[in-house]
Amino acid sequence: MDTSPNLHQQVFMAARDQGISSVLFRNAIGRRLGLSITDWECLGLLLIKGIATPKELARYTGLTTGSTTAMLDRLEKAGFITRKPNPDDRRGVLIEIDPNSPISQRSKELVGPVQKAHHELLDTYTDAELAIIADFLARFTQNVKTQTELLEQG
Repeated sequence: MDTSPNLHQQVFMAARDQGISSVLFRNAIGRRLGLSITDWECLGLLLIKGIATPKELARYTGLTTGSTTAMLDRLEKAGFITRKPNPDDRRGVLIEIDPNSPISQRSKELVGPVQKAHHELLDTYTDAELAIIADFLARFTQNVKTQTELLEQG
């Protein structure tokens, strides 16, 4: 495929800018909810995945196991999460959003406007263009995941 180096640079810059804007958006949501960025990142992952182990949350947030335990204690005390036994590991626990916590509804209210804007943007593309965009994002993300794994291996 013959593509201009300038177009490559534009794509890299747009991807970088998207990553930065995503971090800033998540930080703003955390502040609006009165949470630290780490607490919000933990809750955000749980809202997406539904359930996670403390080890997964530690890896995602970058916290040590001790700091993760302190964060989970704090979130549980505030009524955001619950712990339940892990059926696959009799010594382990699973973490999930407390069904009685308003965090799920409140986060939907905060994220809803950007999701609406994204859907409106997607509506401006053809199915063929969306297929290319989806393919690019999936492959770009896989490249980052692969390189992250290599960095973590040593």
